[in-house]
Amino acid sequence: MSHYRHHLLFCTNQRQAGDLCCNNHSATDMAHHAKDYVHTLGITDVHVNRTGCLGRCDKGPMAVVYPQGVWYSYSGISDIEEIVREHLQNDRVVERLRVV
Repeated sequence: MSHYRHHLLFCTNQRQAGDLCCNNHSATDMAHHAKDYVHTLGITDVHVNRTGCLGRCDKGPMAVVYPQGVWYSYSGISDIEEIVREHLQNDRVVERLRVV
């Protein structure tokens, strides 16, 4: 069994000016907030990490939860907190933010 029940990965890739990328949508800040929020809620079996390009720039900003492989697009802190509470804490996929 893995040490972590879930991994939440945030694409924080930064491309040249004018090119689509997740970091144009404050992805690095969102990843930091998610990590802080996980700690605030006392969730100890979730790991939040930043990644390079996840290859879905046109749908971004993107985050993905493993091992389930559920992809999310988000627009701000409230969406991030909902993903953490619903998916990571309560094992419920947030369908309104899910990207297929």
